[in-house]
Amino acid sequence: MTADIPHSASTPRATDRPGDASPFALGLLLRQAHWRAGTVMSEALRPLGIELRHFAVLIVLMNRGPTVQRDLAAATGSDKAGIMRVVDDLERKGLAVRKAVPGDRRVRAVEITPQGVELFDAAHVAAEPSAERLVADLEPGEAEQLKELLTRIAYPQDGKA
Repeated sequence: MTADIPHSASTPRATDRPGDASPFALGLLLRQAHWRAGTVMSEALRPLGIELRHFAVLIVLMNRGPTVQRDLAAATGSDKAGIMRVVDDLERKGLAVRKAVPGDRRVRAVEITPQGVELFDAAHVAAEPSAERLVADLEPGEAEQLKELLTRIAYPQDGKA
């Protein structure tokens, strides 16, 4: 069976160490950086009583306005049950409300409340020191360069995933 699995003796195997030269190296580094950034930003949000999953929904609501749950799930990479729990949490905290969509009694749009907007703005202030700490080891200009490079990876211009 292993004879059918392609392998080249010259292709390095993946590791979880700096300097990994395998084809997985970039993905593994991005995963590690994502985990670290998520941890740092979660710590900044914790005193405000929300998690990154809540903040992700607030971002969508601030950018798009009232949004149906199906579209919130797609925009945040969540599933239907997950987005329902997040919206339930946001409603319970007074940060968002569900409203009927005209013409479809079954569909509800989620809308950010004034309290949600206040918390959204407060989160930016709270996250500033954490964001600075996250890139503290970079040279001047490298954080901006990193954002530009990651943007090109996350949003390819040729439309290829």
